[in-house]
Amino acid sequence: MTAGCILLIFLIFFGDLWIKERVEREMPMGQEKELLGGRLLLRRHHNRGAMLNLGQGRRSFVAALSLTLTVLIAVLFVVSLGHRGNRLLRVGLALLLGGAFSNTYDRLKRKYVVDYLSFGVRWKGLRRIVFNVSDFCILIGAMLSALGAD
Repeated sequence: MTAGCILLIFLIFFGDLWIKERVEREMPMGQEKELLGGRLLLRRHHNRGAMLNLGQGRRSFVAALSLTLTVLIAVLFVVSLGHRGNRLLRVGLALLLGGAFSNTYDRLKRKYVVDYLSFGVRWKGLRRIVFNVSDFCILIGAMLSALGAD
């Protein structure tokens, strides 16, 4: 179980990093490509803040907060390894940590997070939101961690 969770962290981090590198290299800003029959849209976006671009004017604070939370999640994950059972918590923390590593890496190295996916829906408010695989992992990981917490 432990090795599987560690592998999951690495797969999320390196998988999302690989996608981000390809998007940065091959997708011009402003261009949009339909995936899955238009259900998903591929587009390149630089998020210079946190979720939904909040905190764009305070990028150093957002990066420091991201790093701090990533370290805290890593500590919780390591502590969880010493306890038997509670697989749901451990998997949730692994998903959270893989996503957090990827987005924090972007904030520290690039000074922005590369987002690249949107939903191809009619409602323009939802269609404008751009995210990445790590964002989904963070969301699902947080929910699983909350459900798995004793």
